[in-house]
Amino acid sequence: MSVAMEHGPRRHRITVEEYYRMAEVGLLAPDARVELIEGEIIDMPPSGSRHAGTVSLLSRLLERAVGDRAIVRGQGPIVLGEFSQPEPDVALVVPDSDFYRQRHPVAADTLLVIEVSETTFHYDRQTKLQLYARDGVPEVWIVDLRGGLLHVFRNPSGAAYSEAVTLDQPGVVSLTSLSGTAVDLSSLVR
Repeated sequence: MSVAMEHGPRRHRITVEEYYRMAEVGLLAPDARVELIEGEIIDMPPSGSRHAGTVSLLSRLLERAVGDRAIVRGQGPIVLGEFSQPEPDVALVVPDSDFYRQRHPVAADTLLVIEVSETTFHYDRQTKLQLYARDGVPEVWIVDLRGGLLHVFRNPSGAAYSEAVTLDQPGVVSLTSLSGTAVDLSSLVR
């Protein structure tokens, strides 16, 4: 007996657990540049020198600004629900005594996510930003390398952020989740 599909075939979404099993059995290469977004494995473009250098600069600036009050993670996974594990370029997460060696941070552990966009701006601005908002990440920055802009999003509400600011010459920017902490981003976009 066959069942008619009213709306076309359903996609099979991969869970985070299945994603890990795929890597364990070798279906994903150990050096594969991929992330799991809404149950789909997404290829990540290679990092050019401008992208990689910006990630390094942001990491250094944040480490100096937050000290031991948070952990700065570069391109490390964050588990967002059952079907997503993005790997933002930089994430600021609450301190963990073993530096998240037993588990990856989740949205509740995350203070700030930064995506550095050279070729992925629209994807980061649409798909990933909605994902971060929906899961309650309190603050997201998107560094638009081509446009020379810093987009700051705060106060998640549903699948969007209620506060959005675009800076063409960022200076000192405060971190909302760490009161009294700010980072000087004047050297960020040139």
